[in-house]
Amino acid sequence: MRKTDKKIDNQLRIALMSVCEIALRQITGFQWLTHLVDYNNFSHSLNVICVLDTNDNLNKFMAKKHNHELNNLIQEKLFCIGVCVNDIANHISYDTEENCAMNDNGKWTDRLVNKFS
Repeated sequence: MRKTDKKIDNQLRIALMSVCEIALRQITGFQWLTHLVDYNNFSHSLNVICVLDTNDNLNKFMAKKHNHELNNLIQEKLFCIGVCVNDIANHISYDTEENCAMNDNGKWTDRLVNKFS
């Protein structure tokens, strides 16, 4: 990773940590989020993965269209650090701890590589 990539990654982590803190307070079942990115193709490869505890909570969250609010918050925080993407919804994925436990034996590293890379 180049020095500039490390700087951007650190800014991403700080911005997304802010999103995570808000989501933990406001979203039922929200657990954590992470990001994946190929710095050689940053604007197309950036993917933020938001994780809720159960499929039931995720389904309720999506049915109430709260994902639009969270997507906007993520976009706002990214914009504050100079990261602009055309359609933020294409850069955000939702998943659950329940799915990881059922499909990947709870191994998030494997799940992130296989499902979101």
